[in-house]
Amino acid sequence: MPIVNRIAALQPEIAAWRQDIHAHPELMFDVHRTAASVAEKLKAFGCDEVATGIGRTGVVGVIRGRKGSGTRTIGLRADMDALPITEATGLPYQSTVPGKMHACGHDGHTAMLLGAAKYLAETRNFDGTAVVIFQPAEEGGGGGREMVNDGMMDRFKIEEVYGMHNYPGLPIGEFAIRPGPMMAAADRLYIDIEGVGGHAARPHVSIDTVLVGAQIINQIQSIVSRNVDPLESAVVSITQFHAGTADNIIPQTARLSGTARSLTPHVRDTLEKRLHEVVEGTAKLYGAKAKLVYKRDYPVTRNHERQTAFAASVASEVAGGERVDVAAPPVMGAEDFSFMLEARPGAFIFIGNGDSAGLHHPAYNFNDEVIPVGTSYWVRLVETALPG
Repeated sequence: MPIVNRIAALQPEIAAWRQDIHAHPELMFDVHRTAASVAEKLKAFGCDEVATGIGRTGVVGVIRGRKGSGTRTIGLRADMDALPITEATGLPYQSTVPGKMHACGHDGHTAMLLGAAKYLAETRNFDGTAVVIFQPAEEGGGGGREMVNDGMMDRFKIEEVYGMHNYPGLPIGEFAIRPGPMMAAADRLYIDIEGVGGHAARPHVSIDTVLVGAQIINQIQSIVSRNVDPLESAVVSITQFHAGTADNIIPQTARLSGTARSLTPHVRDTLEKRLHEVVEGTAKLYGAKAKLVYKRDYPVTRNHERQTAFAASVASEVAGGERVDVAAPPVMGAEDFSFMLEARPGAFIFIGNGDSAGLHHPAYNFNDEVIPVGTSYWVRLVETALPG
C-alpha cells in the first residue's frame, strides 16, 4: 500500500489529535473547543487563510499551491461533532463528558483532514488551491446546509467538493464508492394523536390514544411493503412513543416520532403522501384525530459521475485497485454532505474501519490504523486534481 512516507511519520501526532478530540466530545453546533483547536492548528501549519464561524461554528482553511498559477480550487470536508451517547469503551482517552461521545468517527475524520492540511501546507506540491472544510452539526443539525447557505462555496471559489466517512466492517485499507445515490434522504416524522382521556377501568367511554398509536405504528409498515416497488429501497421507523402520566389513566394525547428514508424523489413523495393518509385514516377508524408533520431534512447523498471515477482512481492509487469497490451498494443512513454535493459536483467515499463496533454504538471507536490511509487519500486527491 503506497502510503505517503511523511504521513506515515505523522501518524502518532495525528492520532494524538484524534484522541484529544475523542476525550472532549461536543454536540451539534456547540463545537467551540474543537473548532478553536482546528483553527489554531491550521494557523500553525501556515495555511494562507483560516476562517472561523462559517455556518455558525465551522472552520475553513485555504492552502495555495507552490506555483500559484493554477486557478482551480477543490474542497475537502470533515465533520467535527459527536453524539449524545454514554461511552462504553473503557479507553484511556474515553469521553470526559458524561452522555457525550464520538461514536461515529468524526474525531478521526477531523484528525485525518488536519494531517492532510499539515502535509499540504508543508509541501505545496500542487498548482491551485485546496480548501479544507471542518463542519459542525452533521448529526441532525444540518451543519453542511448552514455552511453552504453562509456562502462558503462562492466565498472560497470551491469548484468541486469531496467527503469521506469511516465504515465499520470494511477492512482497513479498503474503500467503497459508487456514482449516483450513495446514502439516503432522511425525513422526520411527528405524529400527534388526540383521543378522549379517562379512567383505565372504563375504556369504553374513552378513545385510547395508546391503542391508536400502536395501530398507526403497525399500519405504516404496510407502506414500504405494499406501496413501494420491491426493487427500490425505503425505510419507515417509529423510534419514540410518548403518552400517559399514570397506570390508571387513559391518556388524552400521544405523540409518535421517527424517520423515513428513501433514495429517489418519487419514493420520497410516495412515503410522504401515504403516511398522511394512513396516519389520519387509522386514527379516524378508532374515533381519534391524528396530525402528521412530515419534515423533509437531509437530501440524498448523490455522487457525481466524473468526480466519483476520479475519487476511485485516487483511492486505487493509495490502496490498490483490488481494494476499492467502485459499485458499492447504497446505504440507508444519511449525510448532510448531501447539501454540499447539491451545491457543487463531488464525491463521498467510505474508508474501512476494520472489525469495530458499529456507528452510533457506545462501544465504537475510530481505528487509528486508518489514519495513514485516509490522510494519504486526501493528499493524493489534491496533488492529482491540481498537478504542479
